Amino acid sequence: MREVNISAIDLNLLPVLEALLKRRNVSHAAKDVGLSQPAMSRALARLRDVLGDPLLVRTPGGGYALSPRGEALSAQLITTLDHVKAVFRDPGFDPASTQRTVRIAGLDTHTLLLAPALMARLAKEAPGIDIRFENYSPNIIERSESGQLDLVFATSTTALPPGARSETYAQDKLALVLRKGHPMAKRTWTPEDYGKVDHVGISIFGDAGSDLDAQLAKFGVKRRMALVTPHFIAALAAVSQTDMATTQSHTFASRFADTFGLILKEPPVPNTGLDLTIVWSHVRAADPVLAWLRKVIGEVAKATMDIGSVRVSRAAEKS
Repeated sequence: MREVNISAIDLNLLPVLEALLKRRNVSHAAKDVGLSQPAMSRALARLRDVLGDPLLVRTPGGGYALSPRGEALSAQLITTLDHVKAVFRDPGFDPASTQRTVRIAGLDTHTLLLAPALMARLAKEAPGIDIRFENYSPNIIERSESGQLDLVFATSTTALPPGARSETYAQDKLALVLRKGHPMAKRTWTPEDYGKVDHVGISIFGDAGSDLDAQLAKFGVKRRMALVTPHFIAALAAVSQTDMATTQSHTFASRFADTFGLILKEPPVPNTGLDLTIVWSHVRAADPVLAWLRKVIGEVAKATMDIGSVRVSRAAEKS
């Protein structure tokens, strides 16, 4: 194994290395760290010499790909730099003066219910924090661990990768949603009724299967998914114009029930509760900005996404 003399290494090369591994492009990495392209090329040459590895390898298309060592260093370096920065970071945190872009994986339930109130809160307390909602994808774990995502909205049943952290920010439950005037709107549903109508499913990762389907399977019932969409609002719109049904967030559906002319019913299965969680990678565990933002999200969600606000509307509906 090759020994490295730490005292002889220029620590200024660490952010340069991070930019090169993230961008995989010398010119773009140079802009990120404020260097000229020739200076970045010299820095890359020094890194290759220190690490004994090419790190970036030219591809036939003219770009660069990471070497196996570069791939291994990519996620490891984020944690290393976070720890190094923590040594010199001022323990104080002032939201009002923070300049930061936070990237969050979320759905239209979050962009429609949570985002407006969240941005109003940030405008007052942290005007320099920008929020970017991004789509889910099969490589969402890699995106979190590489720093491409800061936070991920999920539920308590979502499997977490090793080292990931999560906390509950709101309580919700499932609702069976039909249009007003639906032929089965006035009856008390049984699990078997789920097999008698077409359904609209919400697919996040390209699969419309869910915990609900697992519960229905115990009754020997399988739903026909006539329409599958990644958007909760689209499911409600489709149900409003057809005799299809959808089962989704009670909080979200109740917010748009009047708009689309819908009714909400209790699904005929035992487990309908939803613990809404927010997830982050261990590489972001020491980030004070994200810790503060998670607290704000929890406070905002209590007023916009929590089942407590839905109970009020349900009581009013019965009166």
